[in-house]
Amino acid sequence: MAGPKKSSPSLIDLPVRDRETGDVTVVIETPKGSHNKYKYDGKCHALRLGAVLAEGLSFPYDFGFVPSTQGEDGDPLDVLVFLDHDVPPGCVVTARPIGVLEVRQREGQGKWKRNDRFLAVATHAPAHGHLHTLADLRPHLLDEVESFFIHYASFNGKTLEVLGRRGPKRAKRLLKIGARLFARQR
Repeated sequence: MAGPKKSSPSLIDLPVRDRETGDVTVVIETPKGSHNKYKYDGKCHALRLGAVLAEGLSFPYDFGFVPSTQGEDGDPLDVLVFLDHDVPPGCVVTARPIGVLEVRQREGQGKWKRNDRFLAVATHAPAHGHLHTLADLRPHLLDEVESFFIHYASFNGKTLEVLGRRGPKRAKRLLKIGARLFARQR
């Protein structure tokens, strides 16, 4: 008689931090330059096509999530990762948080929900190794990133407002809050 079927572990359940480096674990869903938005589906352990971006829009950097975290929207926390070259969807990387765009978002006339966007530098990114805070980014880059997220949300019937730009200490604090929320939901 067969025992209960074990489900395979999900990328959503990976540890928040890498044991060797102490950096944050990030699962890349959408690579830099992609015109498609991919979203990890923990139920089937695969990436799904979540959206096709409007003509002229593409992801400015690799985009993914921090496993074992949860935001107010019920999803894992979102991260934009600065890498030297894009990596394929589903790749797990370690990264150092350098800040967070605190944002709120709503669909149509629905309720506003926080949906922050964390910014991090990949551990294996020598060309971006000098980035430690948002102040280290080239001028206007944050404006461009914010504009991308605002336009992306708009084309998907959502409104996104940037509430503030915060540094690595705030990012790490919000990541801890997201990890506690995830743990409580399990």
